[in-house]
Amino acid sequence: MRPMLEVENFSLWLRGDAASGDKALLEDISLTINEGECLALAGESGSGKSVTALSMLRLMEETSRVRHEGRILWRGQDIFSFSDRLLRGLRGNRIAMIFQEPMSALNPVFSIGRQLVEPLLLHRSMTRREAEREAARLLGRTGINDPETRLASYPHQLSGGQRQRVIIAMALACRPDLLIADEPTTALDVTIQEQILALLADLRREYRMAVLLISHDLTLLRRLAPRIVIMRRGRIVEQGETDTIFNAPKEEYTRHLLAAIPKEQMQPRQGGEALLWTRRLTCHFPRPASLKNLFRRDSFIALDETSLAFRQGLTYGIVGESGSGKTTLAMAMLRLTESQGKVFYRGQALRELSAKALRPLRRQLQIVFQDPFSSLSPRMTVAEIVAEGLRVHEPRLKTEELARRVAQSLEEVGLDTEAAGRYPHEFSGGQRQRIAIARAIILQPRLVIFDEPTSSLDVTIQAQIIELLKNLQNRHGITYLFISHDLRVVRSLADYLIVMRDGRIVEQGRADRIFARPEQEYTRNLLRAALAEEHHRQEAGQYAVSLS
Repeated sequence: MRPMLEVENFSLWLRGDAASGDKALLEDISLTINEGECLALAGESGSGKSVTALSMLRLMEETSRVRHEGRILWRGQDIFSFSDRLLRGLRGNRIAMIFQEPMSALNPVFSIGRQLVEPLLLHRSMTRREAEREAARLLGRTGINDPETRLASYPHQLSGGQRQRVIIAMALACRPDLLIADEPTTALDVTIQEQILALLADLRREYRMAVLLISHDLTLLRRLAPRIVIMRRGRIVEQGETDTIFNAPKEEYTRHLLAAIPKEQMQPRQGGEALLWTRRLTCHFPRPASLKNLFRRDSFIALDETSLAFRQGLTYGIVGESGSGKTTLAMAMLRLTESQGKVFYRGQALRELSAKALRPLRRQLQIVFQDPFSSLSPRMTVAEIVAEGLRVHEPRLKTEELARRVAQSLEEVGLDTEAAGRYPHEFSGGQRQRIAIARAIILQPRLVIFDEPTSSLDVTIQAQIIELLKNLQNRHGITYLFISHDLRVVRSLADYLIVMRDGRIVEQGRADRIFARPEQEYTRNLLRAALAEEHHRQEAGQYAVSLS
């Protein structure tokens, strides 16, 4: 293959002042992307994956004061010698990029159509009518239904999967030679992930373009990329053929990354007494008025007569696609959203209690949200955040005892007590998740709901959080409701599995039984999408046995 892009001994520093000096972001990076190939770039958060990709487009210098050594060659020419005009022709035209978070990459005040038409007018010199037709064609090609109508939609009116498809359509508008996809499926449920990955593979063949795929999901990369580059702390640790590195990694760090992928099946336990149960729990949301029905609003059923029971000390995995009702179920059980039906906690009907009577029970029913950065107040120190619940439920607690309990809670989740005086923005994603867990467990709850707590964490941090949750449960006998689209994580934690679709329970039972022998077609499709590589290996093994 002919090299398309070559990175030669490239280093990048963030310029500092005279006292602090420059900070190294990348050190001696060398890699090659060939015509039409898919190259994977893997590593933990902060390893330099995205910085490497941004450097290929010289985007780092747009937002930061940086200096570099080495070269990045585009078809033999050093991009750092490009004039502004040549650089504009390279960006979006010859090299396109799919950014990690589509909601932040799309302008919220402009329609999808306006944002799609812009690169077509700028780079392909189309008339507006031609650009609008091409924009609709691109949306349709990425799998969005009724693309002509969707052109008038705004980003907030689309689902996560639809927004990601719009970003892909924008990236493909100028038919680039190289597509850089930075975590293109993070936080998407497994079936949408599968669709996005299949779409990228089809488009790569159709447009004959190369793809640089950046992800912390190693199993995803193994399925798509023949070659892989492993990064750590701004350096390349190992690179080569993907199967070779997965089967026989040379470096200890690579072995550490591969070992962190959840593989084991949780062995089911009996559990204690019935703790919480629901009877025909239902939740409706009004639909917005449409042109056809200006004076009549239909309701959308987010949760449809759901009956469940949860026992003390067990972990219940709740899985399903986006919009299946997982989070609505959690919010309805905690009376954080309006609902109908019954919710019982240790025999008490929660929906019949007044707000004052319910308040003492709040400490026993806690929730850890998906994004700790948005759920932790940026104006409060860690000590204030963790102590907030205690101040509400134990207002007479002395300052010394409050500080002792905060320090104990931080130690339980693996954080130094010195973290108490710092603010959330000073911590990594994994550390912030630990702070959110500390805030929940300091109240000694009986039940904790985790809503996608590991979706944006890399595999090593995921493994640490899984181990932490197991230890806390064994120590305190807490019941967990674990909502996630990552079925590998659920498999390693859950005693019991609940599969949801369109607000209904599709299947429920012992997790080991459902993972081994799912009864419903929907569950089988969900497991097939999430555990595709393992299913492929099993089928290959069965085929080999039949041949022998």
